[in-house]
Parts: sequence; C-alpha cells; structure tokens
Amino acid sequence: MAYEIGEIVFWLAVGLLAYVYVGYPVLVFLVSKIATKRVKRGDVEPTVTVLITAFNEEVSIARKIENTLGLEYPKDKLEILVASDGSTDRTDDIVREFEAQGVRLFRQEGRVGKTETQNNAVKRATGEIILFSDATTHYEPDVLRKVLPSFADETVGCVAGRLVYVDGVGTGVGSGAKGYWNYETFIKQSESNACSLIGASGCLYAVRREAYREMYREACSDFLICTVLYRQGLRSIFEPNAVCFEDTNSKTGDEMRMRVRVITQTFTDLWRNADMLNPLKSGFYAVQMFSHKLLRYAVPVMLIAIAISSLMLAFGSQFFSIILTLQVLFYLGALSGWLLERFGLRASLLVIPLYFVLANLASVIAFYRFIRGERFATWEPIRES
Repeated sequence: MAYEIGEIVFWLAVGLLAYVYVGYPVLVFLVSKIATKRVKRGDVEPTVTVLITAFNEEVSIARKIENTLGLEYPKDKLEILVASDGSTDRTDDIVREFEAQGVRLFRQEGRVGKTETQNNAVKRATGEIILFSDATTHYEPDVLRKVLPSFADETVGCVAGRLVYVDGVGTGVGSGAKGYWNYETFIKQSESNACSLIGASGCLYAVRREAYREMYREACSDFLICTVLYRQGLRSIFEPNAVCFEDTNSKTGDEMRMRVRVITQTFTDLWRNADMLNPLKSGFYAVQMFSHKLLRYAVPVMLIAIAISSLMLAFGSQFFSIILTLQVLFYLGALSGWLLERFGLRASLLVIPLYFVLANLASVIAFYRFIRGERFATWEPIRES
C-alpha cells in the first residue's frame, strides 16, 4: 500500500513539474496561435514622460539621462522625470545638472520605496503615456517608435518591451539569468497574443496615464500593473521590437537577494488579488496567473515530493534507484557550480542546475518571509564597483 501511494505521489509531482515547465508554455503557445488577440497599431504621437526611479544611483544616472535624451522623439512631446527615493549620494545633484536640457527631478523624502515613489511621481508627470525605467537600463534610440503604435488600440493599457540581459563578466549566474530570461520571453510573447501579459519587466513598460492607479507600497509594481489594468478591461501586451539592455548580476548572493525580494512582493500581490485566480471572473488570465506564477513558485514542493517518494521507492525498484541517483547528481552539480563560483571559476555544464536550484531556493525563502509577515517596500541597488 505504501509503495502504491509513493508511486502516486511521485508521478503526480512529476506531472505537475512537467506542466509548469513544458505543458503550460505549450498550452499558452497553442492558444496564442488558435485564438490570437490582434492589436490595432497606428501612427500616434502622444506626449510621453520617461519616469526613471532611482535610489543612490550616482554611478549610473548621468549615463541613463544621456541615453534617454538621445531617444528618437520630438523634444516638445518628451518629458524626462527622475524620481529619487530619498537618495543620500550625489544622484539628485547630478540630475540637476541636466535641468537646462529639460530634465526634471522629483525628490521623494523619507525613503518610501519604489512603488510609492512612482505613485507620487506619476501625479507630477505631464505625459499621456508614462514609460517606466530603471536607472541602469540602456534603451535603443527607436524604443518609443516601437512602443507607441500599440496605444492606437483603445483596449491596450500597457506595452512592455523586451529586456536583453548582458553578461559582460561571463559568470555562471549571469549565463543562468540570460537563459532563464530567454525562456520567460517566449512565454511572455505567447501570453500577450493569447490574452494579456500578467507582468512586465520593470526596465521598460509604458502605461496610459489615465489608467494608472496608485498601488500599495509593498507591491511589485511591474507585476501588479498588468492586473490593475486588466481589472479595467485593458490588456498589457509585449512588444519584442522595443529593446533595452541590462547587466546581469555576477554573484549568486546578489541574484538570490534580488529574487527573494521580488518573489516576496509577488506573493503579496497574488494574495491581495486572489479573486483574479478565478477563471469565471478573469477567464484565461486566471489560467496564466495560476500556471505561470502560483504553480511556478510551488515547484519546490514538487521537487521535495519527488525526492522523498523516489527515496522510498528506490529500495524495491532499479528504475527509482536510477531516478534517485540522477537527482543526487543534479543537486551535487548545483553545489559544485556554487563552490566553483566562490573560487572565481566557472563550469558551463553546471550553469543549469546552479540557476535552477537558486531560483527555487529563492521561492522557498520568499514564501517563508511572506508567511512571517515580512514585506519589501524599499530596495538597495545591487551594483558592481
């Protein structure tokens, strides 16, 4: 009896794991092809505010402003607004040096966090479209020309661009992040065509100002914005030709801290918007939320179930002995990749197990912090010296 239960647990966990990483991407891809939601693009030229949120970005902010000033768009229709969340370095002084070129500074006193700083900055923005950006993100000059045509469609509330990670140092965690993001980009394109994005990249996404709603300060704003808009009957779409670039983290610890913070915020957003997980209310959007986020973050439970059940079954089955051995080797590979990184070495074959374990361990830590009541509003930039 115990053996049969172990087999049921094993195959159920394997099936769920396969659905998360293969089944759902295939499902959403097929839906995107069978029932594609078209976007009516047109030649539009609204006023635009590029909103750059920053905290202690004295190393990057000048380069970011210069990059933004170089965007191909009429200067009389482009506003550049830097929202400084109580920066304590030279960030604000550097921004003021660009005032003669029309760059505005909004200083948020009191260090309230990215989301609340954005909320207050949007109130001061003049553009019909708000383009949200990070201080370290580099834009292609034609990014606005790629983003804006989709706003000719009145059902579109948000247009998200394509983030390309740059791994200049050539680290294992950097390669893992690039591979993971390429996989995510494929899913985002399918979700956009099938229904709506459930989250955007915080580096590059544009929103109708009239549709923006204030969000609670601990929200992961670039994730929650898509649900905020969907509640208003507006879609969030992916525009792959609007390209931006961002450096990857080069250290496992930095990547872990970033992912724990983001996932903890996302748990909060899912909890506070649990009604959107009901297909009777939000249709296929609920399937996307459940499959792409909730089940993805539940992968550690599946992995533990697979490990325990295969350990129980291994004593009476050569097949499950092999399965158990493969799991042990996989996790040893992740550990070896981490140890090699600590010594400044890299093994390409260990990139996948290292990043897979890192991402799922981050989910476990984030869930623990979420149920303990920890919330993230403020953030510390992770920058290489």
